[in-house]
Amino acid sequence: KFAGLFWPHKQSGKMKSDNTYLAKRGNRYLRYYLVEAANSVRRYESDYRAYYQKKYDETPKHKHKRAIVLTARKLVRLVDVLLRNHQLYAPPKERIK
Repeated sequence: KFAGLFWPHKQSGKMKSDNTYLAKRGNRYLRYYLVEAANSVRRYESDYRAYYQKKYDETPKHKHKRAIVLTARKLVRLVDVLLRNHQLYAPPKERIK
């Protein structure tokens, strides 16, 4: 939540709103650069491309924005694990069919 890559819940009774805005809490510069990095990673990395497409198909409104922010959250988890384990990123080897 430090970067603000989440949507606050809006609901009243049983009605849950699908049209919510991205949270404005957190570091806006970090959020911007993480989303830009996720967009770049999505173009070149097949795992992230598949994840983005899956989320793009799942969301009912604002498909690109929501899918790219969810991809950025996935990228944040990867960066966190790499930093905690003091590792360099090694892309998964593609299987030859």
